[in-house]
Amino acid sequence: MTIKVGDRLPDASFKIMTSDGPGEMSMSELTSGKTLVLFGVPGAFTPTCHMNHLPGFVEHAETLKNKGVDTIAVVSVNDVFVMDAWEKASNTSGKISFLADTGADFVDSIGLGLGPAPIFGHLRSQRFALIAKDGEVSFLAIEDAPGEATKTGAAAILEALG
Repeated sequence: MTIKVGDRLPDASFKIMTSDGPGEMSMSELTSGKTLVLFGVPGAFTPTCHMNHLPGFVEHAETLKNKGVDTIAVVSVNDVFVMDAWEKASNTSGKISFLADTGADFVDSIGLGLGPAPIFGHLRSQRFALIAKDGEVSFLAIEDAPGEATKTGAAAILEALG
């Protein structure tokens, strides 16, 4: 079943890159007492994800934080090394947290898995964006077409925040 507004995010664990190498971050660390903007993408470095979806969040990160967002994060079913390389290649300057959902456990648990898609070879994430306040989803958008990032882009999140 797909997560919906009013639901609580499951306490998932993500791989992240730290200064000491691969580490972990939990959903509770991202959401406890905080406002989280989380967007999911089918894959790091894929054309829409890399050239359209991510750049809007980097560009509007300061505005999002001024509207009360504590953390902006992107999740993808890639390994932590790919997510780290994507972060470095995107010059995000620490504005976005890059979360590796390596086994697709999180996206599957919220009903937003995609595939297995022939182009990717295994289960990936649908393109989505959500706002969660203290772990409760207050906004959720899912793209109808995988090559679009309009309902789930930074502009849509800014509009939802008011």
